[in-house]
Amino acid sequence: MKKKLIVCILVGMIFLPGAFSQHDKDTIVYLLTCGPGTETYSIYGHSALRVVIPEKNIDIVYNWGIFDFGAPNFAWNFAKGRLTYYLGKDQTRPFIEYYFYEQRYIHQQQINLSSKESSTLLALIDENLKPENIGYRYDFFYDDCSTRIRDLLEKSIGEKLLYPPVDTEQLPTFREMVEKYQASYPWLQFGINLIMGSPGDKPAIYRDRMFLPIDLKEELSQAVVNRSGKMMPLLQNHEKIIDFEAPVVKKNFLVSPVVVFTLLLIIVLIISTRVKSLKYNNIIDIVIFSVFSALALLMIFFNFFTNHQQMKWNLNIIWLNPFILIALCSLFLNIGKTIWFRLVFYISAIFLIIHLVLPQSFDLSFIPLVLILLIRSSIRGGFDWNPIIIER
Repeated sequence: MKKKLIVCILVGMIFLPGAFSQHDKDTIVYLLTCGPGTETYSIYGHSALRVVIPEKNIDIVYNWGIFDFGAPNFAWNFAKGRLTYYLGKDQTRPFIEYYFYEQRYIHQQQINLSSKESSTLLALIDENLKPENIGYRYDFFYDDCSTRIRDLLEKSIGEKLLYPPVDTEQLPTFREMVEKYQASYPWLQFGINLIMGSPGDKPAIYRDRMFLPIDLKEELSQAVVNRSGKMMPLLQNHEKIIDFEAPVVKKNFLVSPVVVFTLLLIIVLIISTRVKSLKYNNIIDIVIFSVFSALALLMIFFNFFTNHQQMKWNLNIIWLNPFILIALCSLFLNIGKTIWFRLVFYISAIFLIIHLVLPQSFDLSFIPLVLILLIRSSIRGGFDWNPIIIER
C-alpha cells in the first residue's frame, strides 16, 4: 500500500505542476493530522497540509513524509542517518482513501492565514517542490513531516505568530515524548531506549515538541496570530474527515522485555550453579557473550559511525563495552585470560551503581541483562570470593 501511495503521489506531481503559479486570494489552507497506525513507522501519526482553492477546483495535499522501503540500501541508509524523505503532492481524495484503508483518522483544522501569508506559504511550498529541494535528510527530532510544516508556518506568518508561555522547569524530554506513543509496544520501546543516546534526554521546548504530528496539532492549537493587536487562534474550525479510533494494542506483561530478561537471568543463575563442566560452560559463555558482543558492536556503530545525532553519546556503551568483544575472542581462541572478564565485571558493577545519576534514562529491562553479564564475567574472572567455579 505504501508503494501505491508513492506512485499516486508521483503521478500527481506530473499532472499538477504549477497549480499555484498564480496564488488565489481565496486560498484555504488546512493542517491535516492523521492518527497512528500499527506499523512501526506509523505509530506516531502523520501531518500534512491541505490547500483548497474553490474557484479553481483545486484540492491538493502536501506531504513531507514520503519514503520508499524498496530504495537501494534502505536499511543501511536508515542506520547511517542518510535516509532521504520527499515532499509529495497529491489530490486530496486518494490521500484520504489511503488513510481510510489503513483505518486511521484524519482531522483537519483551518489555518488562520491572510491572503499575503497564504501566498508566501504557497511560494515556499513551490520552492520545496523544485527537484533540488524536494528531498531532505530526515531527522526524527528536528526535521520531519511535522517540523517542516511548523517551519513553513513560522516563515509565512513571521513575528505575528505567537506561542504561549510555558513552564521551563517542567519540560518533557524527547525520550518521554516518544515513549507515550510506544507504551503499547514494549519491545519497540526497549529497542528505542537501547539505541537512543543522551540527546534523547534533552528537555523539549515548546516548538521542539512539534516533531510529533499529534503534538504539532495540540501545540499549534494553542498558538495565536496577532491581527492588528487582536489575538486570533492559529487553528480553527476543527473537523473530523475520517473518524476512526486510535488502535488499541493489548499489552501482555508476561512477554515484556523486563519479564523475559528476568526469567533469562534466573535460568542463567540456575545453570551457572549446576553446570560445572568446562566444555558446557564454554558453550554457554560463547552464546551469551556473542549476543552481548553484537549489542556492543551496535553501541560502537551508533556512537561513532552514524549521522543520527539522537543515537550518539549513548551511555549504554558503558555496560555494552568493547571489552565484551575481547572476552569473546579469548573464549574462541581458548586463551583463558581472566583480565578481560574482570574488566567486564568491574565496568558492569560500576554501571549498576552509577546509572541512576548518569545524564541518560535507562530502561528497567537493562538491569537483568547487566546482572547476567555480572554473573558470567565473575565466574570467568576467577575471583576467589565467587563460590561458583568451573571444573577444568
